[in-house]
Amino acid sequence: MKYDGLLFDLDGTMWDATENIRLSWNIAIKKFDELKNREITIEELQGVMGLPMDEIVKKFFPEFSREKQLEILEECCQVENEYLMEHGGILYPMLENTLKQLSKNHKLCIVSNGQAGYIQTFLHAHKLSRYFTDYQNWGDNQVSKGENIKIVMERNQIKKAAYVGDTQGDAKAAKEAGIDFIFARYGFGNVEEYDYIIDEFKQLSNKIL
Repeated sequence: MKYDGLLFDLDGTMWDATENIRLSWNIAIKKFDELKNREITIEELQGVMGLPMDEIVKKFFPEFSREKQLEILEECCQVENEYLMEHGGILYPMLENTLKQLSKNHKLCIVSNGQAGYIQTFLHAHKLSRYFTDYQNWGDNQVSKGENIKIVMERNQIKKAAYVGDTQGDAKAAKEAGIDFIFARYGFGNVEEYDYIIDEFKQLSNKIL
């Protein structure tokens, strides 16, 4: 495989921040009287990983008006970013070593469906900024992941790329952007169609280099 750029999903691909996201959201929702007894579970979060944030809050709190859902979302995102900036998540094995190898000959970028500032928490908490050329959060412009992949490729003059992700939504985004999809089978989702598959992050070195 010959690429000048590799683009990555974040959750279920490079880290698992589910537990710390759960903790931060449960802190945030307690600020709303109607949600003082509500407890978001790990299973609930794993079931929505990869969805845009506005869809997640719609699934979690269908009893509220759209305006109220977005108010809750804003609070959750703020608390989450602050919490993850300090505590980070669980990196998949050999992540930094593999990124270090790949970054020597490829532009590495991150495209996530997270809120504005989400990718920055990953880069800051784990001191990984040096390996990445660019990133794009859904919360920065609220367009589809496929469109954001195209935006990042154009912005960085990437001609041939692959997207590495773990969900059907990631596969769809890669197809929308017209690039190869590498399925991280160790992540959160199931994917039927892909160009390549990895069972550990470090396998990217063997497939790309």
